[in-house]
Amino acid sequence: MKVVVFGLLKRLMFWLVFFALLRMVFLAYYRETILLDEISFTEVLSTFWNALALDLSTACYLLIISYFFLMMYQFTHLKIIIKADRIFALFIMLIYALISTAELGLYAEWKTKLSYKALSYLNNPSEVFNSISTMLFFALIVFWLIQALLPNIFYRRFVANEITLKPTSSGSAWWTLLFVPGFLFVGLRGGLSEIPITTSTSYFSKHQILNLAAVNSGNNMMASILNSYYIEKNNPFITLPDQEARDIVAELHRVEGDSTVKLIDPDRPNIVILLLESWSADLVESLGGEPGITPNFRELEKEGLLFTRFYASGNRSQQAMGSLFSGLPGLPITTITDHPEKYPALPSFIKDIKKEGYYTSFYFGGQLNYGNIRSYLMSTGFDEITEGKDLPSSFDRGKLGVHDEYLFRYMATKLNDQPQPFFTTIFTLSSHSPYDMPMEEVIHWPMAEKAFVNSAHYTDKALGEFFNLSKQQPWYNNTLFLVMADHSHRTYRNHPLGSFEHHKIPLLILGGALKPEFKNQVYSQVSGNTDITATLLSQLNMDHSAYIWSKDLLNDYYKPFAFFELNEEGFGFQRSDGYVVWDQKAHQFLQKDIPPDQEKEIVKEGDAYLQVLFEDFLAY
Repeated sequence: MKVVVFGLLKRLMFWLVFFALLRMVFLAYYRETILLDEISFTEVLSTFWNALALDLSTACYLLIISYFFLMMYQFTHLKIIIKADRIFALFIMLIYALISTAELGLYAEWKTKLSYKALSYLNNPSEVFNSISTMLFFALIVFWLIQALLPNIFYRRFVANEITLKPTSSGSAWWTLLFVPGFLFVGLRGGLSEIPITTSTSYFSKHQILNLAAVNSGNNMMASILNSYYIEKNNPFITLPDQEARDIVAELHRVEGDSTVKLIDPDRPNIVILLLESWSADLVESLGGEPGITPNFRELEKEGLLFTRFYASGNRSQQAMGSLFSGLPGLPITTITDHPEKYPALPSFIKDIKKEGYYTSFYFGGQLNYGNIRSYLMSTGFDEITEGKDLPSSFDRGKLGVHDEYLFRYMATKLNDQPQPFFTTIFTLSSHSPYDMPMEEVIHWPMAEKAFVNSAHYTDKALGEFFNLSKQQPWYNNTLFLVMADHSHRTYRNHPLGSFEHHKIPLLILGGALKPEFKNQVYSQVSGNTDITATLLSQLNMDHSAYIWSKDLLNDYYKPFAFFELNEEGFGFQRSDGYVVWDQKAHQFLQKDIPPDQEKEIVKEGDAYLQVLFEDFLAY
């Protein structure tokens, strides 16, 4: 047992130091960039601390292989097993050093880490070789080998030297066989928390170069490969000639003029998005839900503009983030947050409004590691990102994080500290399973999803309290609120996942900055969460042409439609005159409500939309 445990501990320390050394090389190589960005030395050092969790997880993956070698040695005492472990370690060092060397050049060009996309450019090695000088090419080869071989000498001499130790009894080894894998499993998933570790864990700074340095290069490379595994090299959703598909999409988004109706007064109000976890339209009486579930939302409708045909384009929170802050519809097969290498190609609503003097912040009571959300949010340029671990420890917490009532109560006064104008997103979590909010069941009638319905009632109560407190704050009269869901959820009505009834979510615009004539009003055009970006930018008299998938809902000339993805199967597409939910693989309707003579046209529009959307995603 001593051989195994002591050997694993030595290897753990080695890999953590090895990862740190490669990180140090990257930071030293780009020291001039760090100096130009005026990044403090203390923040640079913080890179190593924030990298530790993901480095530890990655090391545990590697230790699984070493564990099997050491266990075999424990039982057989064969020296060749230790030699095999050394060969495995050398292989990993060569791979890591190669990735590290490649990233030194890649960051200067792409401002990102090595990814599956970057590897695709190696299909023609001669082009890579011909694009740089011969001297530089061989210099990089030498640098790669130095980064791998020098640590390997240390590893062979001081780490993988178990042959000098006397193996213990086989009985002791059996205890190791039982318990060590459990510790490694906990380590590789990043602990016992509900959400396993992701590359987002390492993101901590407003300076992207430090975030990228903190992310473990090998872990990032494997995540990128796995995320791209199911995406074929060619777009799997091609059904039309490329130009025809693009012409159809362009026509869908074409507007003949600008007649935007202004909702706001003044021109630069504070903007607060209250993003409600999993709120389906079935929770809201005015949108077809049963009375009594969300009575505070019902009262707030009297103060705002309620959108009655508003849909989410995806089914996950990370898809909602891409829609809100980049105007990107939910993607089939994958999500944009799982592809950090594509972040630089995306437009950023946050960066745009910061140019107009807005202070930007994002608040969430839980962990933003889920779905790699944190890394995406940091790439958009938020001035401040606060999650559960950053909130006061006195707040009551559930399994996922701080309960909504405590977050809302905190934010009602916290916003006093932010410079105006501010843009803030407050993301709730209590209406997400396991629904462990601090409230007894109030609603007893649903046969299904009773816990979910009660969790929404709890969040609704917290929402009402938030507005009561906010109205007493000095910034309220100059603030526009958007109360909306990130996506929908299965409800007591049991709508099929592939239906517009399932994807329907609430959107209510209200607040002191909303003009009086729009209060207690209804907006009944077909719309979706992808359209928030262009609509808000238009309200601020800002250009939104970069957000090609987003529409200004308050422009009289826009063509109303909404889209949602069905992973690999197809899509839902709705216009003012009807809708279809189309299974591309089976070539059949899952749902439809459209005049028969319009069926082919609307399916073609949906086909074109999905095809171009995914084609553009692959090209980012």
